[in-house]
Amino acid sequence: MNQQFDPRENYRKTMEAAGYVLRSEATQETYDTIGFMSGLEVHQQLKTREKLFCHCPAGIYQKPDVFDAEVIRHMRPTLSELGEYDGTALMEFKTRKNIIYRLKNETTCTYEVDDTPPFPVNREALDIAIEISLLSKLNIVGEVHITRKQYLDGSIPTGFQRTAIIGVEGEIPLKKKKVRLIQLSLEEDSCREVSDIGHTRIYRTDRLGMPLIETVTYPDMLNPDEVKEACDYIRFLNRSTGKVRTGIGAGRQDVNVSCRGGHRVEIKGVAHTRWIPELTHNECFRQWSLLLLRDRLLEDIPDHKNWKTRHAEIDFHDFKFSYAPLDETKIRKHKIIAINLPGFRGALSHFTQPDKMFADELTDRLKVIACLEKPNMTHSEAFEQVVAEKDWESIRRMLKVNGQDAQLIIWGPEEDMATAIETVEERCKMAFEGIPGETRKSFEDGTTIFERVLPGADRMYPDTDSAPIPLEDAHIEKLGKNLPQEVIDRYHIMKDWGIPEDTYTYIFKKDIFPLIEKIINELGYKPSFVGTLFGHKLKYVEGHAKPTAEFSYKVIYGLLKFIKDKGMSPEIAWLMLPHVYEYPKLDFESVLTSIKYKRVSKEELLGSLPFLKSKFSEIRHTQREGIEKDWIMGQLRKLAIGNIPLAELAEKLRKSK
Repeated sequence: MNQQFDPRENYRKTMEAAGYVLRSEATQETYDTIGFMSGLEVHQQLKTREKLFCHCPAGIYQKPDVFDAEVIRHMRPTLSELGEYDGTALMEFKTRKNIIYRLKNETTCTYEVDDTPPFPVNREALDIAIEISLLSKLNIVGEVHITRKQYLDGSIPTGFQRTAIIGVEGEIPLKKKKVRLIQLSLEEDSCREVSDIGHTRIYRTDRLGMPLIETVTYPDMLNPDEVKEACDYIRFLNRSTGKVRTGIGAGRQDVNVSCRGGHRVEIKGVAHTRWIPELTHNECFRQWSLLLLRDRLLEDIPDHKNWKTRHAEIDFHDFKFSYAPLDETKIRKHKIIAINLPGFRGALSHFTQPDKMFADELTDRLKVIACLEKPNMTHSEAFEQVVAEKDWESIRRMLKVNGQDAQLIIWGPEEDMATAIETVEERCKMAFEGIPGETRKSFEDGTTIFERVLPGADRMYPDTDSAPIPLEDAHIEKLGKNLPQEVIDRYHIMKDWGIPEDTYTYIFKKDIFPLIEKIINELGYKPSFVGTLFGHKLKYVEGHAKPTAEFSYKVIYGLLKFIKDKGMSPEIAWLMLPHVYEYPKLDFESVLTSIKYKRVSKEELLGSLPFLKSKFSEIRHTQREGIEKDWIMGQLRKLAIGNIPLAELAEKLRKSK
């Protein structure tokens, strides 16, 4: 290799050329420069008794290794109504996956493996979807039509998902703008993946077929924080009905991102909304950087339409690699292939994401499409070389390269090598076009990896097993009469109440606004105290303790009523709450005993002030203003909590001579 070329320096320069900055340093001007644009697809499971198209119970989950039977299937694509194949389906077919489903008799029936036609749609689920559509200001369709959406990744045993549009063209309000909604659909949930190794993918089917709504927005968000805000709002709106499931996996979102001149890329199954800003920030810059790579490649390789790789098999006897994966390849009698990429010098180490380069785009696709488990590749521009330079020189001579080429080595079973070589060449050719339309998997650190080709409209077609469902105006009007308060209205109410704004996300996420409102109206507590008790104290307790029995937020109403009836000051709730949360079955009197609460009258507490003032004058060693008050409050605080409001005690102390 040309010793003047430094992959690390190339990575740094390409990152600099892309204008990449940390999200914390980015401004709206940063995103305007690269043309940031994003939309959402927010999924939420509905709280129904049964699944969407059968009578199996919904919401009963199984452990990955607990099942009654296994079903093995091989997926194949089918022609659409227009006589075309969907790109995603073709890609999945190329992987030659063995799909294994682990079934539990309690939660699965013959419908889910397409051996029984669908039952009529779950009307409970349909009504909830209509209610949420009305809350989202969507126009309800006059007739519900069930369609099929192809899924060849194996997540649905039938190879398709039944789905129906319920509402179209709505909007949600954010703090500074409105975001338009395209539609809300009702659909059946997919399986949960257990593992995906080589040519075998395993799913469990407990979640399969559960009713799910999908809210789709227009790409109206122009910075990462707006994307998170919109997603939070939709999830809060869904939860405000009290008719959706919560917990891990019950709510998921797909985030669509593009930059100016780029292509829509879907970040699939983002588990937490807090991941969204970092993910969208990095994805937009990944696309921006890939466009810079495209421009450079087009300049360096004018005849790109005839561009091809060259490859050759490496004989183990000619090389002595000191790299464990290659040693294992030799033991397994797998193949090692060297590939030359003409004119691609500097492309493999081109920046794409933090700590990732274009070479990662190749190794990710080799894992997904050719089913080569990582590590599956090394290359001539790796920061840490695992192949000696003399071996690279031998490979270059074998491939007859020139100084502007790049090389890589891939390895794996012989039957996968043709697909692997094709995958490398295909992705490199895409680099001349810019941004491939694809679905990517998200990680907590804000980076993504390739998951599959972005599906097109060809995968949708009518479901001939399901008749259209007319929606009567009278029924829609009836559902619209019992809708909860809008999230934005609740936001303004809490702002007027003086509840700290940093508690709102928790309150909306847990859907406890109605409970807070009830406590304020019926028990007369100050809104700021109640909001802080939930949004600060309870949030902290939940993060640091585990209840010994099922905990209900309604218990806090009982706790605050107990405190009021006993004539205790509200602050005692701060001490009692951790015990109430951890031991929900413990009665409140026992909780008082646990925290060693002692009943003391106001008169007794205030009567001790002269003595404490006298004692402080004996030990005082500084003249700092207010130190006497602070010391006395510290002495009385523990005893005062529950017996006298601390604000009242502080005021009495201020006025005392």
